[in-house]
Formats: sequence, C-alpha cells, structure tokens
Amino acid sequence: MERRILRSTKRRRIYEVKNDEKAENGEIDDMLSNFPDGILLHILSFLDAKYAVQTCVLSTRWRNLWKLIPTLILHSSKFSTLKQFSKFVPKILTLRDTSISLHALDLDRHGHIEPRILKKILDYVCSHNTHLQKLEISLRGDHRLIMRTVSSCHALTSLKLSVWNRGGSCDNSGTRFPKSLSLPSLTNLNLKEFIFSCGENNCAEPFFGFTKLNSLVIDCCSIWDAKTLKISSETLVNLTMHKNIFYIDKIELSTSSLCTFTYTDCFIPRICGTGLASVKQFYVVVTMGQYLEKPGMVLRSWLLDLANVTSLTISSTTLQILSLVPELLELKLPSLCNLKSMEIKLEPLERSRGLFNKVKDEMLKRIAAKSMKQVFELQRAGLKPPPIPDGIVAFLLQNSPSAKVHITTKYPDIFKIKQDDKSSNEDKVEKCQTNIVTA
Repeated sequence: MERRILRSTKRRRIYEVKNDEKAENGEIDDMLSNFPDGILLHILSFLDAKYAVQTCVLSTRWRNLWKLIPTLILHSSKFSTLKQFSKFVPKILTLRDTSISLHALDLDRHGHIEPRILKKILDYVCSHNTHLQKLEISLRGDHRLIMRTVSSCHALTSLKLSVWNRGGSCDNSGTRFPKSLSLPSLTNLNLKEFIFSCGENNCAEPFFGFTKLNSLVIDCCSIWDAKTLKISSETLVNLTMHKNIFYIDKIELSTSSLCTFTYTDCFIPRICGTGLASVKQFYVVVTMGQYLEKPGMVLRSWLLDLANVTSLTISSTTLQILSLVPELLELKLPSLCNLKSMEIKLEPLERSRGLFNKVKDEMLKRIAAKSMKQVFELQRAGLKPPPIPDGIVAFLLQNSPSAKVHITTKYPDIFKIKQDDKSSNEDKVEKCQTNIVTA
C-alpha cells in the first residue's frame, strides 16, 4: 500500500512539474479544446447565446466557434437590463454565420418585447426556417406576427408557444390559435394562454392538421363559442391538460395510441370517444368541479373507461369529489383490472371551502340516516372529513387488490406520513386518517 501511495505521489509531482514548464512557455494543456468542433458545438448548443458568445475569449480556437452553433437560446433573464438584451440580439443575428443552418430557437422574454426586436428575430427565423426543427417562444407581443412565422416553418418537429397580447392576458379578443395550421412534421406541441375557436357543429378541433403528433400539452388555454373540444390523432401518446378554462360540455378523444393522460383542473367535463381505453398512466388532480351539477358522476364515468390503466395518480380532493356519488362503494367496477400502482397525493380539503362544506354535509346526511344523536355529537365535537374518504381505496382496488398504494404530500406541516412506509395498503390509509397535525 505504501509503495502504491509513493508511486502515485511521484507521478503527480512529475505531472505538476511538466505543467509548470508548459505554463512558462504558454503551452498549458486545454483538454476541452482537444475535442473536435462537432462535440464543442454540441456542448455550446445547450448554453444561452450570451454565455456561448463569451467563450470567444478562451483562446484563438474558440474565437469564432460560437458563430457556428445551430441553435439560438435568447433569454432576457440572463441580462441585467432589457436594454442590454435589446442591444445584444441584433448583434448576434448579424454576426452569426449565415451559412450554418438554424435547427432550434428558444426565445424567452418575461413581459413585453420591443416590436422591432421581435420583428428582427422573426425575420431571421423566416429566412433560416428550412431546417428549423425546434421553436420555443414565450413573451408578450404581436401574436399575429408570431403565428405567421410559425406557419412558415414546415420542418418543425417541436413547437412550444406561450404568447400574450401586449394589452394583457388571454381574453375574448386575445391570442387565438389558428383554426387550421399545417405543420406536417410536428410531433411535440406545447401551448399556453391560447384561445381555441369554434368550428363546425359547435366543436373546436384545433389539432386535426398535425398528423404525426406524439405529445400535446394544453396549459391555461380557453375555448369560446364551442360545446366540445375534439382531439383526434392516431399517433398521440402523451396528453397533458393543465388549468384550462373550458366552458364546454365534453372532450371528445379519438386517440387510439394514447398512453399517458395528465389532467389537472377545476373543470370536469365529460370525456367520450375511445381515448381513455388505451391509457396506461393516468394522473388526475381536480377540485370542486365548477359549472357542473354532478362532478362526481363525471369522474365515475372516467374511471369506467380506464380498461388498461396500470398506474393511477390521484389527489385526495379528487377522491373527495368521487365520494359524493350516492352508493358509490356498492358499484362493481368493470375497469382498473390491470392496476399495478396507485399514488394518492394528499391535499388540504380546507383549501377548497366549497368542497369541504359539501363533503361535510354529505357525511352528516349519511350519518343522520342511521342516528340523529350521533349527528349532534359530531357537530358538537367539530366534524372534520378524513383526508381520504372511507372505503374509497378498497373500492378502486377491487379488481387489482395486489396493486401497491403510495401516499405522498407537498404539505408535511399538515399531514404526517412516512414516504417509505412498507406496511399494507389498509394500514397506510388508516395511519393517514389518524396522523393529521391539528392546526
């Protein structure tokens, strides 16, 4: 052992001496610069343009390398002032090697962007869109100009847009998504703060032109003058719907390949079609279910269509809404037969006062049917619904009793649970019901 240590120390001293000699002659090794240009450009493509340009001071080898990067990441947050950002953008667009194809552009400005700067960037995109595959834009500006640019990029495979009008956020005259947009190569689409307009038969079908779509994210969007949102795609695998404002009756899914469906919202529309039958991972977090008289019944209809789901993630508030269905626990489910795991995300019921009161009233009604005396006792004691409705877990697992249950929460100050609890499903739920920190 001592000999190995001595040999290692000797080698280190020799290396240090050689480096000292090279340093004196200005020949110190630069291991990064020994990589070929292709690898260096790949590394630089992950950097914001500001930092990529700064590498020009490293050595002669790096002086013009940044001009050859096939991606442009322009984030105003990387600059101390908007004025600096506005000066930087025209310079980099002018100095970049125009013979190099542009493969990706990521433009992010938290707030309003100067019209001349936006126009300069979009003009550059239009003149370099032949090989542009990835486009991300997040800002407040002229959405018509942006959408015209997008429609010219026929090679796009990935598109992410979050666009606000200069006057404010999305409203009835806000950022409207085109009724027809042809992007034949598009596989990934992420939209935020858009309005989908009504087409034929009181139906909004904004995505029918994307024949290769694999992943779709709809975030904080809305629909006007339509009763139905229709999503038809034979290739769609992942669908995420988050905090949308949908004043609609139903969502029609014709998505035979849909595998993962994530739904987080306060609206609970009916889902029809064949979409849910193919889903294997289902993530659902809903609150009271505004603008619907019987949201629990709608949720129950969702569950009945989950024939092939293997992984279910569901919030405790969603379970509370589901528990409002009369005689729910007596229902024999024809679905959830292939369930392998279920995660319950605990959320404070008190955060939704309307739902809290509704669940509490329903509990009192059920108890009153058996004993009014017990109702008065519970009212005096301060009745508080359990975080997970009694019997709901067993109801969901009736066709998959061996499925593993995981109970998690983002509110450790309210709930006391062990994330690595290896006890049985019933014991986990029982512990959860009793281990609530009193405020």
